[in-house]
Amino acid sequence: MSGVAIILGTRPEIIKMSPIIREYERKGDDYFILHTGQHYSYSMDRIFFEQLHLPEARYNLNVGSGLQGEQTGKMLGQIERVLIEEEPRAVLVQGDTNTVLAGALAAVKLHIPVGHVEAGLRSNDRRMPEEINRILADHASDYLFAPTEASRQNLVHEGIPDEKVFVCGNTVVDALFQNLSISEETIDPLKELGVCPGGYFLVTAHRQENVDDARRLGNILKGLERIAADYAMPVIYPMHPRTRKMMEQFGLRAGSIRCVEPLDYLSFLQLEKHAGLILTDSGGVQEEACILHTPCATLRENTERPETVAVGANILVGTDPKAISEGVRTMMERERVWQNPYGDGTAGKRIVEIVGTEGRFTSKGRVV
Repeated sequence: MSGVAIILGTRPEIIKMSPIIREYERKGDDYFILHTGQHYSYSMDRIFFEQLHLPEARYNLNVGSGLQGEQTGKMLGQIERVLIEEEPRAVLVQGDTNTVLAGALAAVKLHIPVGHVEAGLRSNDRRMPEEINRILADHASDYLFAPTEASRQNLVHEGIPDEKVFVCGNTVVDALFQNLSISEETIDPLKELGVCPGGYFLVTAHRQENVDDARRLGNILKGLERIAADYAMPVIYPMHPRTRKMMEQFGLRAGSIRCVEPLDYLSFLQLEKHAGLILTDSGGVQEEACILHTPCATLRENTERPETVAVGANILVGTDPKAISEGVRTMMERERVWQNPYGDGTAGKRIVEIVGTEGRFTSKGRVV
């Protein structure tokens, strides 16, 4: 029987699990990493592990992309075989991906305790596959590590016993400052891009409902061009090749927007920190902007990170060009004095303590 299995498969999961991995390394406890390869092969993610100073994964499934059911099914079968072989005392999953769903299902059916990191987030929009994944993973889990009190309330309202829920803060806080420190020691992306702190907008838009819809993607681009003109500031858009492909397919043009190649995580962190404002459809970027005190405008009609809106760090603007322009104006005029709602940067340590040195969860009840 081995220790704790950390199951991950996307770069955001690697980022948010990195504080937990580092804590296990620091303590010398028994654990292993299983990488499903949901978005990239492990060979492509190896540089990511190296940059963040993380140990290699013990298992690399290299599942790759595919239809929702096909991808989840492939992962479920392969994860199950690893868990049968390793017999871990506990499994940890993070977030709302197909990897999370497959990992939680495989473990719970083998009667292995499951801990869900970042539990209780809700957009209340079941059209989003991520919403389905996070709900099912929460209800399959034995221990739910909620980042905020609002997340805990979501879980309790769905009938999950309160004693299963631990409010630990979000590991994104730990990861952000640990990894930003690494970044600032090694690279200077602002110099490479020829921009100054506070003198540019940063964009990340990748969600299927935005980039696979010609009208929505076209409106986003129009909104970005409008703010570039209004503020005479460059709009930096690290664009995924698939988004470029969809733009070509739809006959859309970027105009004055500076579309650059996708950036590595460490470079992107510094660009987030120094941007005048971030426009995004990413949940993780909403959190990071809030923690870094960089104003954020979210290119969606809803968010599973309502705490960022509540503290004044974020505004929902959707994809209408006029709404984007008005939302950016509101946030540019707002003082950056909000409180970080996601904890003090010790979530990873708390989670490892709850899981226990022998891989068994050590206690019941909430940790605040």
